[in-house]
Amino acid sequence: MSPLTLDILLRGYAVGIFPMAEHRDDPEIFWVDPQKRGILPLDGFHVSRSLARHMRRTSMKVSTNTAFEAVVDGCADRVDTWINDEIRGLYGQLHTRGYGHSLEVWEDDLLVGGVYGVTLGGAFFGESMFSRRTNASKVALACLVDLLNRGGFSLFDTQFITSHLASLGGVEISRGEYHQRLDHAQSLTATFPSPKQPQDVVQRITQTS
Repeated sequence: MSPLTLDILLRGYAVGIFPMAEHRDDPEIFWVDPQKRGILPLDGFHVSRSLARHMRRTSMKVSTNTAFEAVVDGCADRVDTWINDEIRGLYGQLHTRGYGHSLEVWEDDLLVGGVYGVTLGGAFFGESMFSRRTNASKVALACLVDLLNRGGFSLFDTQFITSHLASLGGVEISRGEYHQRLDHAQSLTATFPSPKQPQDVVQRITQTS
């Protein structure tokens, strides 16, 4: 199933499937439609006391859409990755067209973590994240969840659940429930606003929890 076009890629997300490659050097891309879908409930993000303490004291700063390609490259910078050249190029084009978004975590001028994904209506499809400092990916997700809430999103699709995501409140739902949530999310109008910094985000979470 190659090559893909942007319109086919967006239609895939709209019906609940997403593309992957076996590894970075494999030119073939296949669609994935899991029986169980991972999501990160936007009203159920878990901030541990140690993470809250880190976010209050950290010198890390966050931004959005300032280093999209660098975030994708950071996510692909591992031994096993499903991000091949075609996927990297397609998501760069999605970013140019306003569908692909990234949230970056910086330490001084060094990119130390981030997450990127695709938006359709009020759905955010998280594709991948990376971390080069302790808690950088947790800070990225906390700030992203806050951003999505403020922007009017209702669905944060993580595709699968890892122990890392589960520790932050991620859960698995059935394919049927996922499609119901996806249909509702796509009926919404949402924006991808500027991010709040970690200190502001943890204060908001503490006040509302």
